[in-house]
Amino acid sequence: MERVENTLPMDRDVVLPAPELTVVVPTFNECENVPILVERLCTALVGFKWEVIFVDDNSPDGTAAAVRAIGALDQRVRCIRRIGRRGLSGACLEGVLASQASFVAVMDGDLQHDESCLAAMLEKLRGGEFDLVVASRYVEGGSSSSFSTWRSRFSRWATTMAQYFLGVKLSDPMSGFFMLRRPLVEDIAPSLSTQGFKILLDIVATVRGKLRVAEIPYSFRGRQFGESKLDARVALEFISLTIGKLTADVISFRFLMFCVVGLTGLALHMLFLRAGMFAGVRFEVAQTLSTLVVIAVNFAMNNAFTYRDQRLLGRRFVIGLIRFEVICSISVVANVGVASWIYQGGNGWWLAGLGGAMMGVMWNYALSATLVWKTR
Repeated sequence: MERVENTLPMDRDVVLPAPELTVVVPTFNECENVPILVERLCTALVGFKWEVIFVDDNSPDGTAAAVRAIGALDQRVRCIRRIGRRGLSGACLEGVLASQASFVAVMDGDLQHDESCLAAMLEKLRGGEFDLVVASRYVEGGSSSSFSTWRSRFSRWATTMAQYFLGVKLSDPMSGFFMLRRPLVEDIAPSLSTQGFKILLDIVATVRGKLRVAEIPYSFRGRQFGESKLDARVALEFISLTIGKLTADVISFRFLMFCVVGLTGLALHMLFLRAGMFAGVRFEVAQTLSTLVVIAVNFAMNNAFTYRDQRLLGRRFVIGLIRFEVICSISVVANVGVASWIYQGGNGWWLAGLGGAMMGVMWNYALSATLVWKTR
């Protein structure tokens, strides 16, 4: 056999080592902030070998294009554009795992985190005494004065809950601004959630006090461009993450959301069933009609909340609704059968309805995740 010569360039002068630091910035509609942040990073990290990876959730405002335009002129600027995936924690994790650097930092792309802290954070990690450095708003010298009243209250409440239930010792476990040794994330990545919005809390709760942690103060700045991504759903995500860690991840974020939606549907189901019984409709008919209506309501709510990172729109929404109705309708047979059996046994209508409605929860979750939203 003819020998094939190695055609790879052997000139070591053109081979560049990995940077020492990777800054991971999750983004969604931050087009105006991208060039400003890159400029500030260039100023803050003079003398360091670094790169920045923007992980963009397919922003409609052209954030990914803005990053690539800068990256075409500066190899330190990279972009990961995610299609069909949403979520801050998942974006952060993908960015960290795409890095070759010894150290990785995570910060927001809205200019509210003080990039001048990065040098001090890196110096602490270089010393070898710490594994994780967190920029805190609540240690001496830090500030969160730019917070709205709602955000300030939620941050304090969540911090207290995390410290009490998860045993987290940080003053600011809800911080989205931190730096750590990249190999640590490689080791625990399979145990981290890709859902939610606070990956720092997830990391700290997962390692259970095994990391050597330092905190440095910083002042949280107000947003200049774009809109805040925080809304009432973050409270539910925080509760879900806390429950997941308390149960060793036996209860997933999606399953908890699915159950919350199911409980809402259950309340509607019982309301419709009672109305049907009051109107003189036979129990079996009222149970069936109520179940079919609630299936459609549950689909819409799950699409909006449980699977919002894989939300179905337009034609896919209609197809998904049909699939969801078929999947859930298969369990209707058992639902109505069990409910009727309980009711005919002399039990109250409410107990019969509850038993039937709960019958198909696990079936519906497993098959809808696989066949409707294409999730494992």
